[in-house]
Amino acid sequence: MTTYAVTGHTDLTDASTELVRDALRGLFAGHSAGGDAGLVGVSCIARGADSLFAEAVLDAGGRLVVVLPSRDYREAEVKPDDAPVFDRLMEAAAEVVLTDHETAGPAAYQAANTAMLARAERLIAVWDGAPPSGPGGGTADAVLEARAAGMPVRVIWPEGARRSG
Repeated sequence: MTTYAVTGHTDLTDASTELVRDALRGLFAGHSAGGDAGLVGVSCIARGADSLFAEAVLDAGGRLVVVLPSRDYREAEVKPDDAPVFDRLMEAAAEVVLTDHETAGPAAYQAANTAMLARAERLIAVWDGAPPSGPGGGTADAVLEARAAGMPVRVIWPEGARRSG
C-alpha cells in the first residue's frame, strides 16, 4: 500500500487545472488497472490541487482520506461554486479526520498539514516553488514540513501551469 498526501495551490488558472489533472492522472495511471486498494490519498479537498488529487485517487480505484482543518471548514472556506465537488468527495471518502480546531485559519491549516503528513508515506506538491507567503499552513509550509521529516516529496508543476492570484 502506498499512501500519498497532497498539498497545492487553490488558485490555478482554468488551463492549469487541466494540465495538473492530466499530470495527476498520469502519476496514478499504473494503479488504475482494475482499481488499486493499495493506493490511499490524503487530502483536505480544497478547490484546486487538493480536489484534483482526490479525484485522481478515486479514478484510479484508490481510497480517499479527507482531513478537515476545522469544524466550520465547509461553511467558512468552501465557495458555492466549489460545494458540489467538495460534497461529492466527502461522500466518497473512506475516512474523514477532523482536527481539533473550531474555526478555519492558519493554525487549523497547519494542523491539517501535520495530520495529513502523519498519515502518509509521500507528499505530492502541486507547487510553483514559491516560498511561504503567509502565517503558515500553505503549500510551501507543507513541503518544508515534509522535507524536514525526511518524507519524499514529488513536485508537480506542468510546463505552462500558472496561478490566477
